[in-house]
Amino acid sequence: MKYSKILALLIGSLLILTLCILASLAFGARFISFNEVISILLNSSKESLNEIVVYERIPRTVFGILAGAALGVSGALMQSVTRNPIADPSILGVNTGASLFVVSGITFFNIGTANQYIWFALVGAAVTSIFVYSIGSMGHGGATPIKLALAGAAISAALSSIVSAIILPNAKAMHAFRFWQVGSISGATWEGIWTVLPFLFVGLLAGVLISPALDALAMGEDIAKGLGVRTGVVRIVAWVAGVMLCGATTALAGPIGFIGLMIPHIMRMICGPNLKLMIPMSAIGGGILLTLSDVLGRIIGSPSELEAGIVTAFIGAPILIIIAMRAKVRAL
Repeated sequence: MKYSKILALLIGSLLILTLCILASLAFGARFISFNEVISILLNSSKESLNEIVVYERIPRTVFGILAGAALGVSGALMQSVTRNPIADPSILGVNTGASLFVVSGITFFNIGTANQYIWFALVGAAVTSIFVYSIGSMGHGGATPIKLALAGAAISAALSSIVSAIILPNAKAMHAFRFWQVGSISGATWEGIWTVLPFLFVGLLAGVLISPALDALAMGEDIAKGLGVRTGVVRIVAWVAGVMLCGATTALAGPIGFIGLMIPHIMRMICGPNLKLMIPMSAIGGGILLTLSDVLGRIIGSPSELEAGIVTAFIGAPILIIIAMRAKVRAL
């Protein structure tokens, strides 16, 4: 891809992201015009009601961009490592594993802070991903795309049943979990953002740094080794980065699905298979999609709101069907 086209793509994506940010600050129970939002951001004394409303929406907007970027990159990494066109934290059961550990923490250990949620979610995501990959690797042919998808679906269903069994007898745990499980960024706070930021930064940085090695790995195991790539280390780093991004995001936002599935496919169609470009663009695209889904949820559900996780599911389900029909579940 020519540098001029890359630059145009980057500028266009950032402009769309800027519009999504303005929309996120403008729309809600109280609508504020774009011109007023810009004026408030440039010259604010936080004295009027509109100024207070805009500044109250900023943490939600910032977290929407960060969470969307994390999920987009996580999906790209998982698809690259598993060579599975429908790999995604929700498809492979990683979100459900994080959910189970968070629910267990709420029920049995009385956790309630963002920092506690993150550690439980990360452990749950890591354990589940290892288990899914182990199950999917059994038998002839190793970890094929269809075996990983089936293993993820089966384990996700089993873990969902365990989650239900834990929370149904416990009214307190059910109350804490029922809003979190649908996937939402509405409860974002600066404290929560600062808590997850180190995990997201490390995961995103690792994804960007490992992308040249993943490009070499995509050409084949033997070629990658011939180029000096330590394939085992690359796979582990990429997988850990993907799990870290997914787990940290799920801890605060809940199990938001389909962003990690849709965004890498869209960016692959636009940018081509070059991961050095696709991973940064997946971060931007994920931020755009989650922020836009959150805005659409506020508009559709007005005067209340529809959670972002529900909107992404409505968008993602048809796209998953189209991808499955076109790819016929073959390897990338």
